[in-house]
Amino acid sequence: MSTHDVLITSSNTIITAQSLTEFCDDYLSATAFKDYAPNGLQVDGGQPIQRIVTGVTACEALIDAAIADNADAIMVHHGYFWKGEPAPLTGMKGQRIRKLMQHGISLIGYHLPLDAHPVIGNNATLAAALDMTIIGALYPAETHPVGNIATCIPQTAQSLIAQITQALGRMPLHIAAEYNVDTHSSNKLIERIGICTGGAQDMIEQASLMCCDAFISGEISERTTHIARELGIDYFACGHHATERGGIEALGRIVAQQFNLSVTFIDIDNPA
Repeated sequence: MSTHDVLITSSNTIITAQSLTEFCDDYLSATAFKDYAPNGLQVDGGQPIQRIVTGVTACEALIDAAIADNADAIMVHHGYFWKGEPAPLTGMKGQRIRKLMQHGISLIGYHLPLDAHPVIGNNATLAAALDMTIIGALYPAETHPVGNIATCIPQTAQSLIAQITQALGRMPLHIAAEYNVDTHSSNKLIERIGICTGGAQDMIEQASLMCCDAFISGEISERTTHIARELGIDYFACGHHATERGGIEALGRIVAQQFNLSVTFIDIDNPA
């Protein structure tokens, strides 16, 4: 676990969970998305907010870290109440929410809006970290597209692997576009790249349709290897968690500046 203080001030500013959520809803255009979980305020801790903790996923470890930090709110990319999950607040789910309520901590979550935002979204911050320029959408017909297309200085797969490793602190799993190709000796250059962080590995086919040389996401499935080889597109699985730290950390910086509050990003290590 690592932490990063976005802004520490002596301000006495106090805001409510509702006003904080209203600002974030508007900034992220949250109501425009049909999502798999509710975006915005998910648990109201009933306390005014002076300290905020941000993180990728609202796991119990992040809640414990927020309690230790005396936080009044937690802001995450992966919150609660996903479609299809059991409704009763029992077991692990009940334990998490009980801790939030007992300590008066509000939970605010943004999923697809934080993937898609053109400035602080997960795709945008990953592209920036890799010195890439976003030039369009993977699905151009969508009003609020989640996946993007980016360009970079033409480089080999090995060069891109090194760049990703440096930016994310972990080496990606690379599936070469051709079966049994040695990445170290290949001279194929990558310039046009599809990007969609997290569990978007199945967008690789759309990336191929959009004439991308490669596709970057977080996870990989068994089928992804065969799809990449048969479509002739390089695939880089960079980690679901690793590719989705950027958006929520950037949102924390925006909130800190807007409200002059203390916002601390806490990274709960996750190799997936």
